[in-house]
Amino acid sequence: MLSALEKLVRLESPSQDLAACREVIKLASDIALEVLGSPAQILEVNGRPVFWWGADKADVVVLAHLDTVWPKGSFQPLWTLKDNVATGPGIFDMKAGFIQALFALRGIKGSVALVATSDEETGSTTSKDFIMEISARAKAVLVVEATLDGKVKTGRKGTAMYQIKIHGKASHAGLEPEKGINTTVEIGHVILAVSSLENIDLGTSVVPTMLRSGNTTNTVPDLAVLDIDARSFSIAELERVDRSIRSLKAVNPLARYEITGGFNRPVLEITATMALYERAEKAAKALGMPPLGHASVGGASDGNFAASAGAQVLDGLGAIGGGAHAAHEWVDVTTLEIRSALLHELIKEILNG
Repeated sequence: MLSALEKLVRLESPSQDLAACREVIKLASDIALEVLGSPAQILEVNGRPVFWWGADKADVVVLAHLDTVWPKGSFQPLWTLKDNVATGPGIFDMKAGFIQALFALRGIKGSVALVATSDEETGSTTSKDFIMEISARAKAVLVVEATLDGKVKTGRKGTAMYQIKIHGKASHAGLEPEKGINTTVEIGHVILAVSSLENIDLGTSVVPTMLRSGNTTNTVPDLAVLDIDARSFSIAELERVDRSIRSLKAVNPLARYEITGGFNRPVLEITATMALYERAEKAAKALGMPPLGHASVGGASDGNFAASAGAQVLDGLGAIGGGAHAAHEWVDVTTLEIRSALLHELIKEILNG
């Protein structure tokens, strides 16, 4: 398992690098041949590669992704192993989970498929419909995203993403600033307005993220662009935030707002997950493991899409470790085998009815 994981991690696969994503899906297929005796199908879904191993119309879909957030060369060293800790780009989110799933399929007989996409970290824009289609006909979708300190994930926030462009007018910042329409000033008002939309009590976050404005230091900026990440456990809250963002008005009436984006992933509600969670606890007990525990988290995954298609879902069945999207991303290698065995047992439990 460690050898296979090291190969996957050393092959960097940022979502935006399509060639790298094709390479990692091909490598994953080669590893599947070694582990399971046959390679995966490599599908093309809206111009992006998808790994598919197993039944064509599976009752149990094990869902993964092999893209990462790390641009090539930005995470160094690519692989370390010291004591029980392995590090590398995307190892926790979620290449270790994929390897656990691959090994969990050994000896499984029945209608099951392991599916891995290559655009999850950028919102699954090309694979969303595909995920919902295969989930709608499945009895269960098991998502091998990373655990929360060993706990599985039974709830996830829904997400929405927006971009606001403000168009103004350039002028010389020293000679005639009054003739310009300053988009930096205007975007400042937007940032304050957007930030005020959060509701901590209901778990609603509205976060201004990337900001770009201006071209030179001595010019009144004529274009500002702001990206916004909104999340909540409540659909009503996401709708409230959506209405508020779309109704933003310019402070300077001569500035022009262009607002794009909207809902990305729906809420993963506990009603879609608890039945499989109970079966996972049963599987853990059969293996002599302590209770798994479960949690609701702020991050979204493709499990959100699967649940919205009507599937029973259980998320967070992947790696034990930490540092997702951080420079210290790591996994506990001593847990790879037992978590793989847990997934194996859970798949058998579902297939056997």
